[in-house]
Amino acid sequence: MKKLPEITMAFWIMKICATTLGETAGDLFSMTLNIGYALISLILVGFFIVTLQLQLYATKYKPMLYWSVILATSTAGTTMSDFMDRTLGLGYATGSLLLITILIATFVAWKKTEKSVSVNDINTFHGETFYWIAILFSNTLGTALGDFLADNSGLGFLGGALLIGSLLLLLILAHYFLKVSEVLLMAETLELHETHKNLDKKKHYLK
Repeated sequence: MKKLPEITMAFWIMKICATTLGETAGDLFSMTLNIGYALISLILVGFFIVTLQLQLYATKYKPMLYWSVILATSTAGTTMSDFMDRTLGLGYATGSLLLITILIATFVAWKKTEKSVSVNDINTFHGETFYWIAILFSNTLGTALGDFLADNSGLGFLGGALLIGSLLLLLILAHYFLKVSEVLLMAETLELHETHKNLDKKKHYLK
């Protein structure tokens, strides 16, 4: 039974809103309220697990529940990335490489287990679990990659934004002209969108 929405323009508008809200909430909890990256990451990952369980055991698509999980991945992803890169001292480059490895491993395991990583083929418990794991780590990677591009790559905010914008354009072209896996396409778009939002956030904070 399909419990996921169609990937349409309305989906991406909602995703932009959810990502913006989630990242802002993550920064509010960890920095403005000074809860700390470690504690708030545990709390938000717990919230993600709770909403994920409700989503996985739902019998049909429920918009409020689905977008609650999306919000949880964005919020938890922001604080998880900051915890890895700053509290643990991994740094943006190492953190990004680690998250890329985890994301690739998720897709490999997903493909091996379900034989497909297409959104249209997600109709099992395990398939949907892999879907959400991919989204969570895509969001986490987006935050780490945004920090890396802004602070360590030498590209700066403008160069990073141009790079991400170009990659997003290539993904759009791939969607219409190439047979690219829909889930892979979505995960990469989520990651790049999160990266772009993080670049905007850092630019705003440093003004």
